[in-house]
Amino acid sequence: MSPEFSSRARALALPYYEDALPAHDEFHANRVRDLALRLAADVDSPIDEELLAAAAWLHDIGRPLERTGEIDDHGRWAAREVGELLGTENVTTERLTAVQHCLRTHSIRSSSPDPERIEAKLLFDADKLDAIGAVGIVRLAAIVGERSERSGGRYAVIDDATAVRKATADQRDASLLREWASERLTALHTEPAQRLGASRWEYVVDFFERFRGEIGPDATR
Repeated sequence: MSPEFSSRARALALPYYEDALPAHDEFHANRVRDLALRLAADVDSPIDEELLAAAAWLHDIGRPLERTGEIDDHGRWAAREVGELLGTENVTTERLTAVQHCLRTHSIRSSSPDPERIEAKLLFDADKLDAIGAVGIVRLAAIVGERSERSGGRYAVIDDATAVRKATADQRDASLLREWASERLTALHTEPAQRLGASRWEYVVDFFERFRGEIGPDATR
């Protein structure tokens, strides 16, 4: 694998992110790349870092199409699309198959296959860590906005079930973000990711304690 592989993957990926919304744009892909390489440095197994970085840049190229309903599964679609993109990039069949495996297995949805390669596990973990902590809360709130747009209605409201609010009695509230972050924390595969996830989870807990303190008739903040 040439050292330019990940740079070429980035160049190929960027046009696909032009129509992406903030939760799944090129900045998210860049953070996932950085996180994945950070985790890789703390893993004993041999890591193909160029392959890992390339997969990080490419993992969400199908998100804009999934958002508009043109495709059903951005991971599977990306794996097929990358077959064509990299088919003319002098990439071996073995390397191409490895990247495609990373893309097909990076999603937390139940229909996504389990990652087997260490690079796929690291990509999965880095993607999930970007939804835990300070950045994660912002991203998950943005995802609520995306889902509201797709459904044509409010997917969740900025409120909390502990507050006496008639308006939120039958609606999802901000605790949904905590649930999503917790789901991703428990799904992490690698020990370095689990350590970092535990640290980021502390901020999530503190955030929601502060959140509850700012709303309701007995608010203290």
